[in-house]
Amino acid sequence: MKPVSLRQRGVSIVTALFLVVVLTALAVAVMTFSTVQQSTVTLDLLGSRAYEAARAGVEYGLYQKQINGSCPASRSFVAGGTLSALTITVQCSVVSTPGMGSSLDQVTLTATACNIPLAGACPNAAVNSPDYVQRTVMVQF
Repeated sequence: MKPVSLRQRGVSIVTALFLVVVLTALAVAVMTFSTVQQSTVTLDLLGSRAYEAARAGVEYGLYQKQINGSCPASRSFVAGGTLSALTITVQCSVVSTPGMGSSLDQVTLTATACNIPLAGACPNAAVNSPDYVQRTVMVQF
């Protein structure tokens, strides 16, 4: 058996410490990536739901226009089912052409869905949150 020199005695502890530091850094990177991935998926799902809620708001406005003959200037309501975390604001404006009758009126329906409403209505320009999601759908006919 060869005697161990003084230079060789500390090599294994330095190597072990290096491996511990590298593995710890790798674990932290994986955890950070996983957390960012999870929040991205959650916001993407909420964005898709907000878009579908805004489309539902346009359908509501079209239904009101067809059944009642007029649509509300502005109405806000909370969606149901899987969209219950969202508030929908439907706005309707009618531009009449003088002397042409109501059949040539131009109707603009705008539906905005968001997850953090301001005073029960969307959009919320005052919100300063990375979790805020808003989608708008507009139809003219």
